[in-house]
Amino acid sequence: MLTQTTTRVLEPSDLDAALAILGREPVENAFVTSRVQVAGLDPWRLGGEMWGWYSGGELRSLCYAGANLVPVCAGPEAVRAFADRARRTGRRCSSIVGPAEATRLLWQLLEPSWGPARDVRPHQPLMATEQPSAEIAPDPLVRRIRKDEMDMIMPACVAMFTEEVGISPMAGDGGLLYQARVAELVGSGRSFARVENGQVVFKAEIGAATARACQIQGVWVAPEFRGRGYSESGMAAVVDFALRDVAPVVSLYVNDFNTAARAAYRRVGFREVGAFMSVLF
Repeated sequence: MLTQTTTRVLEPSDLDAALAILGREPVENAFVTSRVQVAGLDPWRLGGEMWGWYSGGELRSLCYAGANLVPVCAGPEAVRAFADRARRTGRRCSSIVGPAEATRLLWQLLEPSWGPARDVRPHQPLMATEQPSAEIAPDPLVRRIRKDEMDMIMPACVAMFTEEVGISPMAGDGGLLYQARVAELVGSGRSFARVENGQVVFKAEIGAATARACQIQGVWVAPEFRGRGYSESGMAAVVDFALRDVAPVVSLYVNDFNTAARAAYRRVGFREVGAFMSVLF
């Protein structure tokens, strides 16, 4: 048994202990929890390693180290241990993202060796709702995207990603990984859109899903349709789908400077329950 403060890469036999940590904050940890529930802790299936921080022989905190570096239920001592490990292994991720306080300290410790970042978003409100919107009627034309509609939804997904992140998801590997992710969401019935004359007007996906919480991502309205309320009615529709078919809590996180989106989400019924931070490379 580990009797000192230390970190190690978790193994499949550590799954129950890891899920117990993730279960402490089901909304905050929805992204990592959803991956672990599907893939377990085998690094090949998980798409990265899960680091565990132990104190007094007990697993206390986690850090997912894959395409994203994500601290989970990590206090300052755990964050320092994860930063030490990250420095030793070198940067393999395209972003650091997670609860704002832990992520801020993690970046402070890693910036001297990993910086500069392409973009730092220090405060991204985490919002959640447990009820359908009482103010905004759901758009009846928002529906699930079918598997045979990949060619239609992909340009909207690429436009959203490029606008949000600042680089195209088609760079590097030609978009193979991104296309696979979009296909996964479409195939699982978690991609939604309003389509008019073959054009995607509004779209959003339920990106992470567990039995206790899910997270909406990729919210986008075609530029020529903005300002008409499609984001609000569209989100109300996606929330209805999510609450009915996926989980009892629906969440998302948004850039704090996007005041229009934050106001729209509040009108749909979301409230702020925390804050994330993202560091993009």
